[in-house]
Amino acid sequence: MILAAAAQRVAQQAAQQAAEQPVLNQQTHGFLSPTGVEIAFLLVGLVTLGAALVTVTTRQLVHAALWLVVALGGVAVEYLLLTAEFIAWVQVLIYVGSVVVLLLFGLMLTKAPIGHSPDADSRNRPVAAAVALAAAGALVWVVVDAFRTTWIDLDGAVQGSTAVTGEILFRHWVLPFEALSVLLLAALVGAIVLSRRKKEEQR
Repeated sequence: MILAAAAQRVAQQAAQQAAEQPVLNQQTHGFLSPTGVEIAFLLVGLVTLGAALVTVTTRQLVHAALWLVVALGGVAVEYLLLTAEFIAWVQVLIYVGSVVVLLLFGLMLTKAPIGHSPDADSRNRPVAAAVALAAAGALVWVVVDAFRTTWIDLDGAVQGSTAVTGEILFRHWVLPFEALSVLLLAALVGAIVLSRRKKEEQR
């Protein structure tokens, strides 16, 4: 009986140590010991931020559009690192493939200068920087306040998958999605109108 009790006690201790081992592994992983995915996420984020800054500071419109491709592509890579593959491919197809092509199409229709253009600088960079910082701060505050009490169901559908994204999009974001499509259509029509007006003035 004593040997059986001792063996049972040893088995319970072994089971308890095995149960505590994942907790210890989770506790050792923290801010000072990032994983490879977290390091890649940080590096891609820095590249994306740099491309975005070059986009708004360059004086060449075509270069700005091309750097915008790099920035939007970096955002797509960030989505991939967050295991949101569907949103990443939507980012590539819609923003990189459609929005940037629409911008380049508008530049060609309006015959914007391809090379260095001093008109691209409005000399209001301090005001623009202040507005950008205020907008970024407001956006961060809104996102943190909106998702502060949001918990991800790890046992449910994968966040960022087609099913979850489609349900959220067509249930809560239908009107903004349609408004964005109308805005892009208005930009395209405006570019065509400007190009026809310039041709008539040249005649």
